[in-house]
Amino acid sequence: MKVSYSWNQAAIAKNQTTTADLIITFQETDSNSANRLPLNLSLVLDRSGSMSGYPLTNAKNAAKKLVEYLTPEDHVSVVVYDDRAETIVEPQLVTDRKTIQKQISSIRAGGLTNLSGGWLMGCDLVKNNQSTDKLNRVLLLTDGQANRGIYEPKTLIKAAKDKAAAGIITTTIGFGTYFNEDLLISIADAAEGNFYFIQSPEDAVQVFDIEMESLVSVVAQNLTVTLQLEEQIAVSEILNDYSTKDGKNEIEIFIGDVYGVEGKPLALQFELPAFSSVGKQKIATVSYSYETIVDDTITKITDTLPLTITVDTTEKIEQIEPDAEITQQASQLRIAKKKDEAINFADKGNYQQAAKILREAIAKLKLKALNEYFEIAEEIEQLDYYAQSLEKKRFDLATRKEMRDQSYQAKNRTRDDLKLRGTTGDAANSLPVVYDAESGIVLKCDRIKGKLRIRVVSEGYNPDFNVQFPRNIRQEGASYVVDNVEPSANGTFYRVSGDIRRLLKPGETLPSITSSSRNFQKAKVKGTAADLETTDKVGDGVLVQCIKEKSKLRARVVSDGFNPDWNMRFPRSIREEGMMYVVDEVKESSQGGFYLAYGTIKKFVQS
Repeated sequence: MKVSYSWNQAAIAKNQTTTADLIITFQETDSNSANRLPLNLSLVLDRSGSMSGYPLTNAKNAAKKLVEYLTPEDHVSVVVYDDRAETIVEPQLVTDRKTIQKQISSIRAGGLTNLSGGWLMGCDLVKNNQSTDKLNRVLLLTDGQANRGIYEPKTLIKAAKDKAAAGIITTTIGFGTYFNEDLLISIADAAEGNFYFIQSPEDAVQVFDIEMESLVSVVAQNLTVTLQLEEQIAVSEILNDYSTKDGKNEIEIFIGDVYGVEGKPLALQFELPAFSSVGKQKIATVSYSYETIVDDTITKITDTLPLTITVDTTEKIEQIEPDAEITQQASQLRIAKKKDEAINFADKGNYQQAAKILREAIAKLKLKALNEYFEIAEEIEQLDYYAQSLEKKRFDLATRKEMRDQSYQAKNRTRDDLKLRGTTGDAANSLPVVYDAESGIVLKCDRIKGKLRIRVVSEGYNPDFNVQFPRNIRQEGASYVVDNVEPSANGTFYRVSGDIRRLLKPGETLPSITSSSRNFQKAKVKGTAADLETTDKVGDGVLVQCIKEKSKLRARVVSDGFNPDWNMRFPRSIREEGMMYVVDEVKESSQGGFYLAYGTIKKFVQS
C-alpha cells in the first residue's frame, strides 16, 4: 500500500509560528479484485408498510443487482423485517444467483419497523460462517423509525460496537425522509461500517453499487495510525470523523477499511513553532498497521513514515502558491463541520444562528478565492440554499438528511459520486417563463449520480463542463435561458450572469405544485373489502393495515410519522386481517389518542 502526504503549503517561513494543513493518503496502487477476501454478507431489508410501492420495488431491484457482484466463494443471506424478522435466504454460497434473486423478488410490504430484530438476525446469520479469512458484513436498510423490538439508541449503538469488536461490521442505509439519520450514522460509526442516504427510489441501485464496489475492493482492514509528535508540535484539529485516542505527544487514530477504488485520507491541522533555521524539519513519525492478503494468507503489515516540512525564508515563501488540491480537501472537511454546527442550532429552533454559521463559511471561502474551484463553488451554492431555507425557518426532514449525508461522506470518503449528493430545491417554478431562447443561452438540469447538475445546451460551449448555478432553482429535467455564461478563472467550469428564465416548449405548462391544504371529508365506504377500488401506489396517501389484536380486528397506520400504537376509526365492513389500505388522509381525533380516516379508501395490492 502506498502512503503519501502533502501540506497545503510546500514550505513555511522561518521565525514564524504557523498553522498548516496536512493530508496523509493511504492508497492501494495495484488493486486486484481477484485476490480479494470472500464475502460473508447478510442483506437486511426493511419491508414495513411505508416501503410499499416504488421504494420497495427499487430496493429489491438494487438487492438483486447486488447479487451480481457475488461469486461462488461468497456467502450471502437475506433477512426481511416489519413487525417481525424473517430469513428468506438462508446463509449459502452464491452458486445459484437466479434462485436468490427470485426469492428477493417475492418480498412484500408488511407492517411496522422492528429494525433491531432484522439487524440482529442478520448479524447471527453472518456469525454462522464467520472467520478471519472472510469479510463479515451486514447491510441494513430502513426507511423508518424503529418502533418495535429494541429501539433505545444507546442500546443499539452499544450493540453495534460489540458486534464490531466481535468482527461483524454493519453498514446502514437510510431510505426516504422518515428514518433517524443520527441513529443510523451512530450505528455505522460504532459498527465500523459506512452510512448512505437514498434520497429517492432511483438512488437505491447506485448506492448499493457504491457499497459493493467498495466491499469487493477491500485491500486492507483495521488500518490504525499512530502519530508520535516532536517537541513543541501540536495537532490542533483532526478534520475527519475517525475514532481517536490521545496520549502524551501521541495520537492513535482508527481508520478501518481501505478500498482499492478510493484512497483513504487522514486530514490534520498542525500548530507549528517558529523554526530558527531553513531546511527540512521533522514534525512527527507516522506508525501504521493493517491486515492484508499476502500469498493467499492474511498478514499484518506495520510500517513507519517520517513527516517533515520545509522551512525557508519569507521572500521565497511569498513566491510559492498553496497546494490547490489539499486546500480544497481541507476546505470541504471544514464545510462539513459547519453543516453539522448549523444542524445543531436548527434542531434547537435557532434558525438565524444556523444560517449565520453558513453565511460566515461562504464569506471565508470567497475571501480566499476558493470559489474558483468548481467543487467549492458548488459547496457555496449548497450553503447559500440551506442558509436561505433556514432564514425562512424552513428546515424539513429531507434538507436535514441531505446536510448530514454530505457532512458524513466528506469526512469519511473520497469518491466523487458521494460528494455533495442531494436533489432538494423548490423555486424553479417561480422563475419568469419564456417559450423561445431568443438571444439567450440555453441550460439544462439533469440528475447525475444523485446530484442536480447544470450543463450548457447551446452550441459553442463545452457540453461536459458543469455550470455554477443557484441551487434553489434547480429542478430535474428543467431548461433555462440565461443572459451570459462565462468560464471560471481556471477554465474548468462555467458561471452564469444576468437574468435567468424558465424555458418551456410552446404549449408546455409548468408542473403542478401539490397543495398542502387538502380538504377531504371523513372516509365512508359501501360494501365489503371486495368492493374497494385497488391501487399499487401509495403516493401522497397514508398506508393502513388491519391486524388481529386478541379477538378484534384493528386498523393501524403503518406509514411513518404516525403513532403505530394508536387505534384508528375505520369502517368495520372492509376490515380483513393482514389487508393493507391506502387512505387519502389521516388525522388525529379532536379528543386525541386515535386516528380518523379521510377521503377515499383503496385496497393496496402489491405487484
